Amino acid sequence: MPPIAYIPVFGYDFSEIIHCVLKGWVENMKILQGKGRQVFALAIVALVFAAMLGLVGCGGGGDEAAPAEDEAAAPAEEPAADEPVAIDTEAYDALIANGPVASDEAIASSEWATAVKEAGTLRVGGVQTSALFSLLNEVDGVERGMDAGLFQLLTRYILGDESAYELTQVTSDTRESVLQNNQVDCVFATYSITPERQELISFAGPYFVARQAILVKADNTDINGVDDLAGKNVAVQSGSTGPSIVDEYAPEAIQQEFSTDEEARTALDQGRVDAYVIDETMQAGSIIKAPGKYKIVGEPFGPEDPYGIGVPLDSDAVEFINGFLAEIEGDGTWADLWKVTIGDRTGQDTAPEPPALG
Repeated sequence: MPPIAYIPVFGYDFSEIIHCVLKGWVENMKILQGKGRQVFALAIVALVFAAMLGLVGCGGGGDEAAPAEDEAAAPAEEPAADEPVAIDTEAYDALIANGPVASDEAIASSEWATAVKEAGTLRVGGVQTSALFSLLNEVDGVERGMDAGLFQLLTRYILGDESAYELTQVTSDTRESVLQNNQVDCVFATYSITPERQELISFAGPYFVARQAILVKADNTDINGVDDLAGKNVAVQSGSTGPSIVDEYAPEAIQQEFSTDEEARTALDQGRVDAYVIDETMQAGSIIKAPGKYKIVGEPFGPEDPYGIGVPLDSDAVEFINGFLAEIEGDGTWADLWKVTIGDRTGQDTAPEPPALG
């Protein structure tokens, strides 16, 4: 709006009165009141007139009113950081809801499955914080992930209802004890099969195998596999199997050990190392937490770390659950579950072959 021109009224500049009213409001109104009733009346008219014109300030000569003080003072919004790659809940839920259901004969052939069927609930030991394997959705209260999908499919297989499970959260220190104390029927928790654990409990599976993988920054074009680690600075985690595996598969790599996953990734972010080698499931988790920041290159390497399903020692649950795993691997459900929980979220197109059971 252009500035208001000189408007003489009773010998006074009416535009000046408007300016005075807008600029000082209360104080200037007191001054104008002291100049006489006519001027004070004009001030009131000016105030109304200014409001009708939509004037909100006294220094603007542009076409639009100046922003309100609060709006002008508001800081500019920071651009939103990339959000973690969320699971496709619709595809996941549909996959679980269409899982197979065991026949009555299959249930009756297993004491373990019969007891679960009679109880009407599968008691599961698991976690709710693993981004790829079992993460609780706090909105709908459902766990989703590779492990979660498997125990929900197993629940459906036995009970015909994928929601008929009861989850007890476990840690690496309590996984054996909850089985030994009959608190749960099975444990799904990226549970590595080891000879030491097999002395205390039994394992069905394995259903998943993890190996070492190479993580680099997304714009890295120099490293495309383990052979390219020669002469490069490579982060590994102390106390893990990583250092010895890199020694064996990339002996010319220059290793730098870090005590935590976060410290190793920070070194990668800062350019202090060129690559980071650790368990592929941890690398995949890094990718979905920070989309576009990293990528996994080359094929996984090193010895296999098989994940199994913990069950009570010498339970016939091993045979029953292995039969369940064989069925979902054979009909493609396992591969579809891997795709929706891991592949689609980490940019990997082809599902790996599931490990041999037994």
